[in-house]
Amino acid sequence: MYIILVYDIKMDKEGNKILRNVFKICKKYLVHIQDSTFEGELSDAQLLKLKNELKFYLRNDADSCIVFKSRSEKWLDKDFWGKKENKVTKFL
Repeated sequence: MYIILVYDIKMDKEGNKILRNVFKICKKYLVHIQDSTFEGELSDAQLLKLKNELKFYLRNDADSCIVFKSRSEKWLDKDFWGKKENKVTKFL
């Protein structure tokens, strides 16, 4: 399935550490597209692993994470307004 994940971390005493860890975990599974936004194709098992890893760091009373799911990227229209950044790496 195609996933768009957005998170918001409260920047208090623990916020910087949590932010770094959440970013690293999301980067393992998805493509970083903008600030705290990631996207990509994941299986159900990968999504469950991602969720479990993030649960360890996200504080229920201070932080949030929203996951948008679609059958595939082709069922999602994306419009870029302003600067369009291509964060997908191309390598041989």
